[in-house]
Amino acid sequence: MNFPAELKYTKDHEWVKVDGSEAIIGITDFAQRELGDIVYVDINTVGQSVNEGDIFGTVEAVKTVSDLFMPVSGEVLEINPKLDSNPELVNSDPYGDGWMIRIKIADAGQLAALLSDADYKQQIGE
Repeated sequence: MNFPAELKYTKDHEWVKVDGSEAIIGITDFAQRELGDIVYVDINTVGQSVNEGDIFGTVEAVKTVSDLFMPVSGEVLEINPKLDSNPELVNSDPYGDGWMIRIKIADAGQLAALLSDADYKQQIGE
């Protein structure tokens, strides 16, 4: 499995790519494999401030629906428009075209609590 070193990770299997005061968030390669074929991504929090740990959307696979948890507090600026017609991008390219949301980070101090790639690998037994 692939876990890019430049990203931060959560125990809930989200990844975070920090770009200044903004971040891009998606689910990890591990998470998409566990879910199986993703058929729908439901995120309707654009323009909303979402607190760390709160649900910002759901992802639906053939056999299950899973909540998406906000890794750090912030305002949701954008949802990946490609996911409406191609939710399978989360399976095929979880760290690229399969990203989920872009946020404005509210508290950069929360980033320190996120996991490194090595810590995340250890958590999932990789």
